[in-house]
Amino acid sequence: MTNWDDRIEQVWAQAAGDEVGDDTIARIDALAAERGPDDARAEFERAGARDSAGRPAEAVDLYRRALALGLDDEHRPQCVIQLASSLRNLGDYDEALTVIRAEEERAPDGPYRDAVAVVQALILASSGRPAQGLSVALLALVPHLPRYHRSMTAYAHEIAELDT
Repeated sequence: MTNWDDRIEQVWAQAAGDEVGDDTIARIDALAAERGPDDARAEFERAGARDSAGRPAEAVDLYRRALALGLDDEHRPQCVIQLASSLRNLGDYDEALTVIRAEEERAPDGPYRDAVAVVQALILASSGRPAQGLSVALLALVPHLPRYHRSMTAYAHEIAELDT
């Protein structure tokens, strides 16, 4: 028998490209039950299954619970990103921005910094501040450019002012 992480990955791999529905949720829930109700990673996976099935309202409480229980350094930022995205999907832009900006401050150079920026850009665009969203996205791209860092950074800041 493979370990728990491998079995979780297998469920997600089998769901790739398909619409996630009740079957995937049931499979994830069954695996989560093996770890008990107070396991942060199990709650995170349960939340992700619901989120992937288009049920962000169900996912939000599970994401919050997973964070409260304490996730490892690999899954915690993923959980925060997914929570902020779900909040955006529910139209709770202020809380979504609070959550994602806290992650940006917590780990400005973390491995998920670009994903944090993308979610922040989407939240800003969805909340009626598309120029600020574009600015965040451009600033995330600047470090990946071979040149033009100073000028592109200045342009990105200039664009953000268009929403004010």
